Amino acid sequence: MADQASKLSLTSRAFYNDQLGPYEEYITRLLGYDKVLPMNTGVEGGETALKLARRWGYDVKGVPKDAAVVLFAHGNFWGRTVSAISSSDDPDSYTGFGPLLPGIRKVAYDSLPALEAALAADPNIVAFMVEPIQGEAGVVVPQAGYLAGVSALCKKYNVLMIADEVQTGLGRTGRMLACDYEGVKPDILVLGKALSGGMMPVSAVLARDEIMLTIKPGQHGSTYGGNPLACAVAREALQILLDERLAENAFERGTELRAGLEQLRSAFPSVITGVRGKGLLDAVVMSPEARGRDGAPLPAWDVCLGFKEAAQRFGTRRGLLAKPTQKHVIRFAPPLVITKTQLAECLDIMAATFKGMCAADAHVLPAGAKVAAAAEGAHVRGTGEETAPGATVKRATRAAMA
Repeated sequence: MADQASKLSLTSRAFYNDQLGPYEEYITRLLGYDKVLPMNTGVEGGETALKLARRWGYDVKGVPKDAAVVLFAHGNFWGRTVSAISSSDDPDSYTGFGPLLPGIRKVAYDSLPALEAALAADPNIVAFMVEPIQGEAGVVVPQAGYLAGVSALCKKYNVLMIADEVQTGLGRTGRMLACDYEGVKPDILVLGKALSGGMMPVSAVLARDEIMLTIKPGQHGSTYGGNPLACAVAREALQILLDERLAENAFERGTELRAGLEQLRSAFPSVITGVRGKGLLDAVVMSPEARGRDGAPLPAWDVCLGFKEAAQRFGTRRGLLAKPTQKHVIRFAPPLVITKTQLAECLDIMAATFKGMCAADAHVLPAGAKVAAAAEGAHVRGTGEETAPGATVKRATRAAMA
């Protein structure tokens, strides 16, 4: 990043630069697509996918003018632009910002019958945009076969499958893409977040020529999208993901993390009612009826504050940062370079916090070290090697997504 920034950071897209072409070739070959349209933020990627789908619908599918419909899943979240809030179920997102964008409908997430009923009812549907795992909704993991079923239904009804992998993509779930778990190749793929290793806003939309080339010169663009600095950083971040085997590390550490969280659920069954996730995108679901030691309600937010203040309140070596979502869900998305030792310490902090904050349950909480040991025992595949110390860690850390 410093090397490229010292040479050239931005040019008009009207001018040639020596970073855009190599980046486009690298990412399209890596992920198996004809073209990439570089953007900046994840929500810009989603907006671009929406434009591509509509234009494809008119030019290729033959949908009547201004009649295109894009389906979304209930519970989706992909940003806060007008298009994004128009597809949202969250009143805080859309209230007071109308009129909302027309041509958007929603169907139940993780329901193939609901999706097929919607597709069969309207030939003007051009796309279905879906998250392989719904992050903001609480790390909601669909049943096995859902994504493959979505792909098959989209092909059956001549509708584009848009995979919003801004959060799940690039190693986060233990595969390069979350869709890889079911061998699904979306018609349009949206990436962001980890694409720059967390260093700057970089996103990308990938598609085959039949879709991408419907947009002609001058019909879409971005001042910063595809700038030389972003292209150099994104290409390096992708190479680091491969060189450091970060997807494999996410799979292995994620297996251990969920095993440790299951130990906590067993210890506090009236507080923790579920554990879910893939790779290093995981969550614990807390009971809405959870109570603290004082008998007062115990929301996820308070537990996250307890994690943060664990050193002062519960005697751990340090605290832990985690984010609540949907009031009763705590989401964990640690850096992709996290080691077995670091993960064990995280579990120790969680164990001490739940023990210090929660009302006594029928089960006895094992010592934090035992929780961590149980998690390590769940390691099911891979070499078990930790990320090497020194310069390699510093290099790999640039590709981590906190």
